[in-house]
Amino acid sequence: MARSMWKGSIAFGLVNIPVELYSAVRDHRPRFRLLHAKDEAPVRYERVCQTEGKPVAWEDLVKGYEYAKGQFVVLTKDDFKTAAIEKTKTIDILDFVDPDQIDERYFETPYYLQPGKGADRAYALLREAIRDSGRIGISKIILRDAQHLAAVEAIGDAIVLTMMRFSDELADLGEFSFPHKTEIRAPELKMARQLIDSLAADWKPEKYTDEYTENLKRVINAKVKGRTPKLVDMDHGPRQAEVVDLMARLRASLEGKKGTGESRAKSRGSSKRAAASNGKKAARGRKHVA
Repeated sequence: MARSMWKGSIAFGLVNIPVELYSAVRDHRPRFRLLHAKDEAPVRYERVCQTEGKPVAWEDLVKGYEYAKGQFVVLTKDDFKTAAIEKTKTIDILDFVDPDQIDERYFETPYYLQPGKGADRAYALLREAIRDSGRIGISKIILRDAQHLAAVEAIGDAIVLTMMRFSDELADLGEFSFPHKTEIRAPELKMARQLIDSLAADWKPEKYTDEYTENLKRVINAKVKGRTPKLVDMDHGPRQAEVVDLMARLRASLEGKKGTGESRAKSRGSSKRAAASNGKKAARGRKHVA
């Protein structure tokens, strides 16, 4: 069982529910260490004082903010607690909003909220109330000496908290240069739409795999055993760095996808008919993948 990263409570109105925070994602990528090329010995990192030139122990470290070149102000644990105004152990739900109104750029990392001891009933009640409302909670939480905006929503049997960005953390679109819609010609748009339609599919997250990491693991295992690695094909089709004739490229892409597109269309048609006969309805909305 994974260890909780944080323990506190969800607060909205006068309701307070004890919860524990757990990571909702798993990183399976290989971890590497830097070695000395001469003898392949691991390299150790040390915290060296720039004035004394000597290593510094963890217990002798403090946090400082450089307010001017070479000038620091030191912050203690009490300073961070003071800034938090006694809310370091609370997820404060401020509003419940329509998820369709939120720009996807605001969302970051998902976490699972597990009920604390004796809080199962209150937790389940909040989860079902959120689900029934069709809305998600917008909250604030202080984690690792920083305040975060966060979304609180019901996914399956869990209440999921997703870290969000504050509005001033998003780069303004006005700072960049993008092409205008008036530069698009109707025939090009029509052909591009046809290409998109030929690639249309249902969202199946298990379909998309990390071939690079898989190949990297195969290379590592092969080197350990002194063998030649058998690699997974990563070829997803031709890639052109420079497009000379957009219409020609679109037309060639469509020709290559024509057969696949027709089979997908038939498959989608069959699926829709089967779904209709079973009385099922498709659901739309933002989904998280744990």
